[in-house]
Amino acid sequence: MKKVIIAALIIVSAVCPLMAASVEEPEKIEVLILPKFENGEMGGDFPGEAQYYYEEYLEGGEEYDVVGGFPGHKLYVKDGVALYVTGMGKINAAMSATTVLLDPRFDFSDAYIISTGCGGTATEYTVMGDVFVMSATIDYDLGHHADPREMTIPSDTTWFHDASYDDVSHKILNQDLVSKVYDLVKDTEIETTEKTRAFMEAAFPGEEWAVRDPQVLLGTTVTGDNYWKGNFDEANARLMTETYGAPDPYAMSEMEDNAIAVALDRLGMLDRYIVIRDSVNMDVFMNGTNPENLWAGIVDDSLSDEDSIEAADIFATAMENNFKVGRIVVDAILDGTL
Repeated sequence: MKKVIIAALIIVSAVCPLMAASVEEPEKIEVLILPKFENGEMGGDFPGEAQYYYEEYLEGGEEYDVVGGFPGHKLYVKDGVALYVTGMGKINAAMSATTVLLDPRFDFSDAYIISTGCGGTATEYTVMGDVFVMSATIDYDLGHHADPREMTIPSDTTWFHDASYDDVSHKILNQDLVSKVYDLVKDTEIETTEKTRAFMEAAFPGEEWAVRDPQVLLGTTVTGDNYWKGNFDEANARLMTETYGAPDPYAMSEMEDNAIAVALDRLGMLDRYIVIRDSVNMDVFMNGTNPENLWAGIVDDSLSDEDSIEAADIFATAMENNFKVGRIVVDAILDGTL
């Protein structure tokens, strides 16, 4: 028996170094970019949220399948940059981010995570084409929502705070990082279109804020699986922003950012989270739009249409605006200046 044990130990001692040598070190990732959807191909056609980033940083790199990721989507990796299209909505975004970040083939221990994409934005503070560096994220769906027809006291808001959700209902992001990012990008020149400017002027006649040039702004983003629109819901978003003590005004509604923030918080990575979003429509009904013609199939409309009744022709320009800002941030991460 002793001879058998000794022989086994000799074999293990000989094999273990070979096994250790055969296991590759995880590939170091410096920045993970998380767009939510792409129009058509990853490159070379009409841009969605991923295309400009893919063409600049990932084209010609490696492609990986991710277990538990969004069906059919690849993780693209090249020269320290990774990109994964998460899919839209909170569950898709949180699942995709988590599965990528836990993939043992890659080392994300020092990586910055950039959530990028588009959304609808607040009246008086924003115009279509703006780009935002978000300083806080909020979950629109947590708390209590009332139907305004059942309110017994007249009110502009129909949302009620529930403190039992506060550990996941909002996240205040790393303010030092937010400040550094904003200082890098705040003077970036971004564009609009004449059609979009006329569209905003028609919706808000006589309002100077509605026809200003687009800017890079700080803001708070409100995440909801419900693609909402309208004055009641905008008032609710403002109330949430105030209730949770967000450092900057309510700026945008979207469907993923707080979910990713919660996932990152649980993984100990929230301090390296950056959110860059662009405006492709407003969060209220305007210029003759209403719930029925937008959502009941009366009008066949897409935000990316050049003649969208909701977004005019701003979509492609806003995607480019986002990339102009985001590229500065990614380059600063890669050269170590952030």
